[in-house]
Amino acid sequence: MAVAALVVAAPRASAAELAPVPSFGPNPGNLSMYEYVPDGLSRGAPLVVLLHGCSQDAAAYHRHSGWAEQAEESGLALVYAEQKTANNSSRCFNWFEPGDVARGSGEARSVASMVEHAVAQRGLDADRVHVSGLSAGGAMTGELLAAYPDLFAGGSIVAGVPVGCASGMLDAFTCMNPGKTQTPQEWGDRVRAKLPDGAGLPRVAVWHGTADHTVATANGQASVAQWGNVWGLSTSPDGTENLPGSTTAEYYGGGAADAAVAYFSVAGMGHGTPVDPSSGCGTAGAHFLDTVCSTGYTAQFWGVAGTGDGEPADPPDEGPTEGPTEGPTEGPSGECVTANNHVHVIEGRAEHRLGHAYALGSGDLLGLWNTAVRTSLTETSAGHWELTPGGC
Repeated sequence: MAVAALVVAAPRASAAELAPVPSFGPNPGNLSMYEYVPDGLSRGAPLVVLLHGCSQDAAAYHRHSGWAEQAEESGLALVYAEQKTANNSSRCFNWFEPGDVARGSGEARSVASMVEHAVAQRGLDADRVHVSGLSAGGAMTGELLAAYPDLFAGGSIVAGVPVGCASGMLDAFTCMNPGKTQTPQEWGDRVRAKLPDGAGLPRVAVWHGTADHTVATANGQASVAQWGNVWGLSTSPDGTENLPGSTTAEYYGGGAADAAVAYFSVAGMGHGTPVDPSSGCGTAGAHFLDTVCSTGYTAQFWGVAGTGDGEPADPPDEGPTEGPTEGPTEGPSGECVTANNHVHVIEGRAEHRLGHAYALGSGDLLGLWNTAVRTSLTETSAGHWELTPGGC
């Protein structure tokens, strides 16, 4: 744990700054775009799109949320969409307006333009684009995942509401508190009504505090049920895990390394983004609550933690943490090698596709492409590697 915390607390020195992007393509939603690109970011890096909560702006979310530190340590580009008071007097994203959440229109199209611009201009990996947001930004995150699953590989809904919950401002208040009662099938139908034909499904993380009285906790549970139904998963988790900050993680459709949906419930936390300043993960403030490093665990869930040139900003762990700086471990044909998935890819035993690692030759799925997942591979013939479940 001390090693992981030290890694988070010591980001690389950088002169990068949050910068406005005045022109980024079609902008029917009249939003503003800001970007943060760490110094020396390599081509093919992942992109994370961030949506602030009501009354916030891009600068506040960048300063407090912990994504700045995560970008430096994991080699991520960040794009912030910012709302204007001309669109919403409280600077909330209009997640409850049909014209702002439909594919190809309003605010949803503006965010899609930001992604297209950043990927093209910065040479980023179009297959590793993720989106996260708080409150109204969390609700809009869900809408974007449903409208543009071909654009976003995954998302993180922080203190948000399910997709399709409201169709107007008055309806939105009922969604927020006490929330609406629907079956998982009914919630899933709201997403299916928006999904483009033939599109894949994003991996979804949901964060919610159990003492959130602004956006009722029932909304977090409904979002999990919604996306689990869309994926065709059981309503019971496949695995659970206790994390710091009185946080419980539930994984659906697999374990921590490959689940399609994850639910992070923070006991006793109110309305806000969970941060952990003591480990260098964000700073506390209004609606930035000192509990747990949600950015680190989210990046780890997506498989983008530790994908850059620097050390990974993975969240603190209770066991030893390996970094991508392990020495060469490859042996001759017939030998077995144990390493983290990041190293397997770097040293040519596996390849990276859509945030996961696959063994070269056999194509065996190894789990998320990061430094936290360790696997054993055996070279059964020259250049043909196979997963060895029992280890070396």
